[in-house]
Amino acid sequence: MQQYKLKRGFKPDIDRIYSVMTECFPGEISRNEGTLETSYGAMSNIKVWIENKMLSVDTVSDKTVTDDQTVMQTNKAFRDFLYKATGYTAKERVKNAKKEVSGE
Repeated sequence: MQQYKLKRGFKPDIDRIYSVMTECFPGEISRNEGTLETSYGAMSNIKVWIENKMLSVDTVSDKTVTDDQTVMQTNKAFRDFLYKATGYTAKERVKNAKKEVSGE
């Protein structure tokens, strides 16, 4: 499970996250008491919820998918989702994660 800070102006609103998920992961998205769940490409399960004003994401990889194209497309869609949901680029997310670890 990973937690991501939301950039100022990006509301910790599960309905906003739902619309970002529908944009990035076409397919059925189930809602269950503030938790959103779907599967896409090389990920058999993507679970998303808001906790302490942060985006929490839990993913399960589908080990049966070995097609590089599918894996690359899945990674791109996931990165796009995180960017649109949090407002931070991959580089900024790494920087934030390092800050959290070092306790700054």
